[in-house]
Amino acid sequence: MPDVDVAFVLGGGGHLGAHEVGMLRALLERGIAPDLVLGTSIGAINGAAVAADPTPRAAERLADVWTRIESSDAFGGGVLGRIGTLMRTRTHLHDNDGLRRLLGETLEAERIEDLRVPFQCVAASIESASERWFSRGPLVEAILASSAVPGLLPPVLIDGEHHVDGGIVNSIPVGRAVALGARTIYVLHVGRLDRPLAVPRWPWEVGLVAFEIARRHRFVGDLAALPPDIDVHVMPTGQAEAPAYTDLSQFRYRDTTKVREHIDTAYEASVGYLDGLRS
Repeated sequence: MPDVDVAFVLGGGGHLGAHEVGMLRALLERGIAPDLVLGTSIGAINGAAVAADPTPRAAERLADVWTRIESSDAFGGGVLGRIGTLMRTRTHLHDNDGLRRLLGETLEAERIEDLRVPFQCVAASIESASERWFSRGPLVEAILASSAVPGLLPPVLIDGEHHVDGGIVNSIPVGRAVALGARTIYVLHVGRLDRPLAVPRWPWEVGLVAFEIARRHRFVGDLAALPPDIDVHVMPTGQAEAPAYTDLSQFRYRDTTKVREHIDTAYEASVGYLDGLRS
């Protein structure tokens, strides 16, 4: 791998990943381009786009893709269709054919090594119960594996192992960036990192809170373990960080009504942050 100075680390978080598009726009407009891009889940999708074209055009294309998700067939089918898929498969609500087509139309490169900037994404291997990093091979399949949310999309079979969403094992992989030689890291995330958690009140909150604890615990631990000469910037989303039990908006994955708001608020907040660094 070529020498790495600047790394973009894009975390997982479902529908809230639109925040990352605003952060990318702010960074790229100010001439901050990555030498390495790492992505998890929705961050793998956003990250592959910027690795293919590390210019403001990438943010523009991503904004267009995000606003087209609801009208595309990436998560197509009505309630009956989703129930039918669940009854047929017993494990997930959607197949990944629609998302595969959308990624194929959006990303020009067929293989990871064809991207302009070195890119890696992570998935969780079921058979080995470990994280699997993809740095070579078919791009779309690697992204599908990294973003295969359990219960929503099917596991992806690669090299004889089934893979699911990378957020299960490494939601915001700053440690990976350091291991690959990055000296300056920009963390693009979906928010919620500083929002207080509370004891679950409903059955569906139990798993969500447990996952959020695990996600934050690893990220905070990875930050604390970084060498002192590593420069880390956790980009702001601009969203209100009011106390909440659980943010369920990330699971409204077909709703694009707030996509532009998420992009714009993250962009404005990131512009302010970056301008503050310069001054």
